Formats: sequence, C-alpha cells, structure tokens
Amino acid sequence: MFKRVALFLATNLAVLMVFSVVMAVFGLDPRSNAGLLIMAALFGFGGSIVSLLTSKWIAKKTTGAYVIEQPRNEPERWLVETVRRQAQAAGIGIPEVAIYDAPEINAFATGANRNHALVAVSTGLLRAMNRDEAEAVLAHEVSHVANGDMVTMALLQGVLNTFVIVAARIVGRIVDGFLGGNRDDGRVGPGYFLTVFVLDMVFGVVASVIAMWFSRWREFRADAGGAQLAGRDKMIAALERLAQTYGESTLPKQVQAFGISGGITGLFRSHPPLEQRIAALRNAQSTAAASGLRVVS
Repeated sequence: MFKRVALFLATNLAVLMVFSVVMAVFGLDPRSNAGLLIMAALFGFGGSIVSLLTSKWIAKKTTGAYVIEQPRNEPERWLVETVRRQAQAAGIGIPEVAIYDAPEINAFATGANRNHALVAVSTGLLRAMNRDEAEAVLAHEVSHVANGDMVTMALLQGVLNTFVIVAARIVGRIVDGFLGGNRDDGRVGPGYFLTVFVLDMVFGVVASVIAMWFSRWREFRADAGGAQLAGRDKMIAALERLAQTYGESTLPKQVQAFGISGGITGLFRSHPPLEQRIAALRNAQSTAAASGLRVVS
C-alpha cells in the first residue's frame, strides 16, 4: 500500500515539475486565456495519459498477475488459444494473457495500444465458470480492447479535466473581479481562490457523471462485441452466472476501470446493473430474430 501511494505521489510530482518547466521555457502565463488553456490541457491530459501508458504495468503490480508466456498446463493453453483466436477475429494484436490470484469471478483488460494489450482473469473465474462462460468473459474483454475503450476513456477524462480547470478559473476571475471592484492590477483576491476551490469540486462531480455514463455505455458495447465473438447465449450465461453468484461482481479496486464489475448506484455507476446488460442482449437477440437476421448463439 505504501509503495503504491509513494509511486502515485512521485508520478504526479514529476508531471507537475515537467509541466511547470515547459510553461516557464515557453513563457506561458496561466493568468492569460491562452496560458490558462494550455496549462489546463497539460494538467488535464497529463494524468490520464500517464495512467494510460502505465496501465499494464500498474495492473500487473497491483494484482500480482502472472503473465502466461509458456502455458504450463491445459487450462493455460486454453486461455492463450481462446484469446488468440478472439483477437484475430476482432482484428487486433494478440494481447498478453495473465492470471491473478483472487477468489472472485472476474477479468479485466487494459493497455495503451489495441495491439499490445493485457487480458487477465482471476483464479476464482477459472474455478467457478465453465468453458463457455469463461470464453464469453474473455470475448467481452477482447471487445474492450478492439473498441479502443481504454484510450477513449483516457482522452475523455483528459477533455473533462481540462474543462473543469478552465471553467472553474474563468468563473473564479469573474467572481473575484466583481468582489474586488474590477481591479486591473492583475492580482487575484480570496474570492478567486474560494470560487475555484468550490467549482473544482462541483464541476469535478459533473465530469464524473459524464465519464461514468460513457463507461456504462461501453459495457453494453463490449457485451455486444463479446456476443459476436463467443455467441450471445454464452455471453448471457456468463452474466447470469455473475448475477447468481454475487449480484454484482467484485473486481479489486485497483483495476475497477478495466473490468466487468459493477460500481456504486445511480449516476456514478461505472457499470450498468447486470440485469440491464442481460436484458439488452436478449432484446438484441429478439430484434435480430424478428428481422430475420442470423443470430450467433
């Protein structure tokens, strides 16, 4: 735990120092509109891009995942072969395949590049799910990779972060100017700092709602992709197994953004309720059948 916190703080400190040097070298003044926008973009995208680029390494370290380089037994051979076959069908590079020791049923995918990703499953999944269900879970994760969800999420978070930084400070200037009698000496007063402090939190909540909405949408899309790769019936069966076992899955907190588990209720859920995901697959199956389209099952 201490190492993770120390690494997080060191990474953010390094990012702050680099951005400060860049702004100083190029003579960018964060008090100007152009300077503010550039500063916001650097800070807004910096954290999300760094997190994306280090996501595989962090996921392996925090879960203790074992990457299968040479399968040691039949289950490992099946895992590697299944992911290889699905990746080829999805038109992406073959991801690294890993197993991490955890009792819950779960899996996750991560990586900054759809051709150099990581797909990992828990030992609990391998014990509790049959091959058809496990195949569907793997297909769901491969679909996340094929859809570029990790990259898109990082870019969206960067845009939202930039919006929060810029909007809070523009409003802060307006409020401070009103309270300070529109002084023109370039200084800011306590009204600016108080307004920015409050609006950083308020706008941050709004940004989180938007990010979680996208996260829920991408889960439905990954389910649909998983149904195409493994079969709709297998995908439904895998989700039903999760619902029967947990109601909601319990992915380790360190990698919740990458997995198939649920989050808190309401607007801040990162994943839709399992029953909604199952209903969406069944509705799609019924619609396809009614229209005379071939349904993969």
